[in-house]
Amino acid sequence: MNLSNLRNLFFLSLISLNLITLSNPVEASEEAGTHFKKVVWVIFENESKDPVMSQPDFARVAKLGVSFNSMKAEGRPSQPNYIAIVAGSLLGVNSNNNVDLTENHIGDLIEKAGLDWRTYAEDYPGNCFTGSKSGQYVRKHNPMISFANVSKNPARCAKIESTARFFQDYSNGTLPALSIFVPNMKNSGHDTGFDFAGKWMNSRFGTIFSNPAAMADTLFIVTFDESGFARGGEIYTVLLGANILAGTENNQKVNHYSLLKLVEDELNLGNLGREDAKATGITGIWK
Repeated sequence: MNLSNLRNLFFLSLISLNLITLSNPVEASEEAGTHFKKVVWVIFENESKDPVMSQPDFARVAKLGVSFNSMKAEGRPSQPNYIAIVAGSLLGVNSNNNVDLTENHIGDLIEKAGLDWRTYAEDYPGNCFTGSKSGQYVRKHNPMISFANVSKNPARCAKIESTARFFQDYSNGTLPALSIFVPNMKNSGHDTGFDFAGKWMNSRFGTIFSNPAAMADTLFIVTFDESGFARGGEIYTVLLGANILAGTENNQKVNHYSLLKLVEDELNLGNLGREDAKATGITGIWK
């Protein structure tokens, strides 16, 4: 083959490579660290996906974001799932009894990266309260207080605030990189049911969820801790944000660990080396 033919072959190869790249725009859009800078988890209680989808407010929110058809929780009862969400593992927790854990968690990764986190727990009495309950607040739904490096550190447990503070921070643009929003026993649906929870959600988040542009660089994860009395059943989970493919459904078989992995990857945190590191990555959700 002469020099002219070699030169032509080289340019044809470059053209083919460029065509391949241009024909796969989804791959570029899946790049971590480009879709949000802040994440808000809003966690409801004890119900399977199908009944929740029949509730008008939850159904409307599902159409505003990406909804999951095969999202499952990790354990039962409630507390193990909350621990899984922040620790990438059940850490041996299998009950709602108070636990004091010495392992690390997502808050440690957040702070190591020079970012901040906060839990907004409705009716939390403050002052590093570690009791099982106070009014409509329960410790089992507030996972960060169950880690000793939070509960025994006044500066860190001060990151657990009231839910009223959340809406102030959101309006002021001062939300941290990670927010965990925990409604009380009534508003989470635990003591009242998912219809009550859906109406409450609409009263507090309806305006936010209806305006993706207002969410700017923030991803909202609306999920449930577990599927009620149906062990292993699917749970309602919807992702909302300005860069989400709104009105779509995702059929991947995923769980809370997959959501944690998504947050870790997007915020460039590394991982906790547990189930989060092995979890199925969530794809096909971005504009």
